[in-house]
Amino acid sequence: MGMRTATTTFLAGCLVLAAGCGTTAPVRQAASTTPATPVSSTEVPTSTPPTKGPKQVKPVGNAINTRKARWTSAKPVSKGRKVRLVWWSGVEPCTVLDRVKVKETGKRVTITLYEGAAPKAEDISCIMIAVEKTTTVKLKSPLGDRKIVDGAKS
Repeated sequence: MGMRTATTTFLAGCLVLAAGCGTTAPVRQAASTTPATPVSSTEVPTSTPPTKGPKQVKPVGNAINTRKARWTSAKPVSKGRKVRLVWWSGVEPCTVLDRVKVKETGKRVTITLYEGAAPKAEDISCIMIAVEKTTTVKLKSPLGDRKIVDGAKS
């Protein structure tokens, strides 16, 4: 039995050495054959879904727990008679556009978005994911040279 134990120990030691040597050699080889340039960009778009653009929404007027929401862009449309707003928001019905307040003066147009939760969202678990939304508001008079200001920032 003493001989068998010694043989087992000897074999186990050889396996450890072989495993140790086996793991270091491929690492060196892999490091020397790894290309210095990143993966080509032609492979990236296949893994990302195509973008559809912002979701068009309209004010619902009955949201609860409303708060101001900052928009990311405001673009004059319809010859300056309307402004198209884009912003990041949450999923419906957990986050809906309640109303848009437009204050016009001779020098600026202040537009404030108000968001909240739809009344039916009280008993719903809401996932935390960002959704890009857009809405268009009508001005009393064409924009002209007036500056568009985000009312949620002031």
